[in-house]
Amino acid sequence: MKNITAIACALFLTGGLFAQDNLVDNGSFEQSVGRVKRMGSISQCEGWASATGVKADYFLPTKEPGINTPDNLYGFEEPMDGDAYAGIVAFSYGDKIPRSYITTRLNETLKKGKKYCAQYNVSLAEGSKYAVNQMGMLFSKKQFESDSKANLIENPQVKTDEIYNAQFGWYSVCGVFIAEGGEKYLTLGNFNSSQDIKNEKNKPLKGSKIKAEAIVAAYYYIDDVTVYEMDEDTPCECNSNIEEEDYSTLIYQKQINVDESKSTPKQIVEAQQIFFGFGQDELTTQSKLSLDAIAKVMIANPLVRLQINGYFDVMEDEVGAEKAEYSGMDRKRVNAVMEYLKAKSVASARLIESNQGSDIDYAEIVESDDEEVKQAKNRRVEFILR
Repeated sequence: MKNITAIACALFLTGGLFAQDNLVDNGSFEQSVGRVKRMGSISQCEGWASATGVKADYFLPTKEPGINTPDNLYGFEEPMDGDAYAGIVAFSYGDKIPRSYITTRLNETLKKGKKYCAQYNVSLAEGSKYAVNQMGMLFSKKQFESDSKANLIENPQVKTDEIYNAQFGWYSVCGVFIAEGGEKYLTLGNFNSSQDIKNEKNKPLKGSKIKAEAIVAAYYYIDDVTVYEMDEDTPCECNSNIEEEDYSTLIYQKQINVDESKSTPKQIVEAQQIFFGFGQDELTTQSKLSLDAIAKVMIANPLVRLQINGYFDVMEDEVGAEKAEYSGMDRKRVNAVMEYLKAKSVASARLIESNQGSDIDYAEIVESDDEEVKQAKNRRVEFILR
């Protein structure tokens, strides 16, 4: 069986990377079975199960504490696609916490000698004490369904050497492999022995107000699983964003914590900040929650006006000079915000458009941020209540 090391790329794409015939049903974990009440409930996600006796987790919109999206027990993450995602333990130092895995049956048996493109997306939970490499995709003829809590030490067809240490946004585990034939099942997780896994201690985000329970492990959210057969018309495009464009699609996320009962309208509004991917003006679920809070204040205070400050990063500025679709992103982001607020019954006459360009850096950029994170923080909209 031929193995290939995956190439990782930062992704935050609605609807997933691949549109071809996906051999994974419910790859975005949207269909559930019954009411999900607790951690360890991946079996209530239609078509998915735990591969060992360690039960994997299932997160979805719910009032049940700990398993909600985007805010849950181990951190805060917007789903990459839809409203739900899974969660697994990929590593624990000294194996103090056993790993978990998720598995599903493919809707078509793989064909001998055929080439397949396989991908899923991971995000490190803020509560994780570690980050690791060797996240993998294992295709097999028989399903793993053991009650044992032992780690699965196998040779996955797709894996990555990169340590996934980003605590916001999604990163792709993606690669191409040639099937032996007869593979019917897919299992996701970390299949290396602990001594062969590269790990690094996770550094908490400075200034973060995200409330996450610490777990002495590398805990990853999983979303948007895709497998398809390749041919001349359907190449594997795992790394096309990096090779062809080299533009980050990372979206910075900041949890907004405001006690409305103890805050003034100005404090509530100006605490809200929303962020975007490179060249994007689409509003995330978290952005819409912030705008809902602003609309509520505006409606309750009919005499105030709202100044909407839009920004883009320096690369968008440079690229926009040559490619029209990337120009004026500050204006496009402000317009997206204004349209949303108008749809929430805020009169356009009360909205002040302010296009700020890229000259003013985000106030919460810190020295430890790498360049990609700094630029993600700069792709933003901020608010002033007048």
